[in-house]
Amino acid sequence: MGFLVDFLRQKAPKSGKDMPVYYRKALSITAVLLIAYFLASTLLFILVCGRFEFVPLVAALLTGATLWRIKRMGPRIAGLTESALVGCWCLWFVHCFGWGAGAQQLLVTSLILSFFNVSEKPVAKVVFCLSIVAVRIAFYVYSTSHAELYPLSGQARLIFQVFNSLFIYALLGCQCILFSTNTQDTERQLRLSNEELHKEAGTDPLTQLPNRRAMQNEIARTLEKSPDMPFSVAIADIDFFKKVNDTYGHNCGDYTLQALSAKFRELCSEPITVCRWGGEEFCFFMPNLNLDEAGMKMQDVSYAVKRMPLSFEGNDFSITITIGVSENDFHSPLKTILEEADRKLYMGKESGRDRVVV
Repeated sequence: MGFLVDFLRQKAPKSGKDMPVYYRKALSITAVLLIAYFLASTLLFILVCGRFEFVPLVAALLTGATLWRIKRMGPRIAGLTESALVGCWCLWFVHCFGWGAGAQQLLVTSLILSFFNVSEKPVAKVVFCLSIVAVRIAFYVYSTSHAELYPLSGQARLIFQVFNSLFIYALLGCQCILFSTNTQDTERQLRLSNEELHKEAGTDPLTQLPNRRAMQNEIARTLEKSPDMPFSVAIADIDFFKKVNDTYGHNCGDYTLQALSAKFRELCSEPITVCRWGGEEFCFFMPNLNLDEAGMKMQDVSYAVKRMPLSFEGNDFSITITIGVSENDFHSPLKTILEEADRKLYMGKESGRDRVVV
């Protein structure tokens, strides 16, 4: 029963005349199909019963008026108006042709409209549902205690039953397709938004590289899948980056970080991952590379960075990086392995910079 309690506790937005587009479309489609149903009923009465009935035409005109006024009505008034027309029609049909003609099934379409009205409170929806059930039972009791006004032959009753079933289930199908499509579109947009937020949360906004948290998660996921996989990590730092900022300005510093990040993406293809570790530091995760192989890869990266031309507002300059590399020893936690790479990075800084320490 928990789902029912959760349903009843849901809050509904304030109802107004600016109804949701999907709901206005559902009301409009329902009204159009009802008009077609009423007009077809007029023709069917002539063909099957040999008599003209003005009630279906009146029902079609009233439904047309409702369709014309839908945009000016609130969702509650519009929904109740269509439901009232459907209820009156079912009562007239049962009175004239009896329960076996099947028109009372049309009440279900009103129930669908009620439950997909986002502006209606859950308690009101439950009350409306119980009301529809009560009306349907009342119609049945009436049909058992009053003979139909126009008794139908077995064949005529079958024709009316098939006719009503086809129209009513076509209407239900259209309503369900519309509401389910809207729900799926909403869920898809929500998923895409969540994926985008998740991506933004794990991406450094300046360099568009993964950030430290995303890198740690990536390494953890990889090791969870392959706990015995060898790997190496490296931490790189731009040499004398403060001098670049002080000489050419912080905008040049941002340009340098972006250009360096682009070079790293160019040099490090799958499965190697690089992220902005913080400030002017970058971290490399190199699956299936031992210390020697990772050291050689970082030597290539260091050499390529040294030869990378940089130019900002007419100022040509170059940079170098210092890199510390460590290897998975299969017993130390990731934090210790990263600290070892960081320690080697500072060893490189202290021994002259522009080098790779393995």
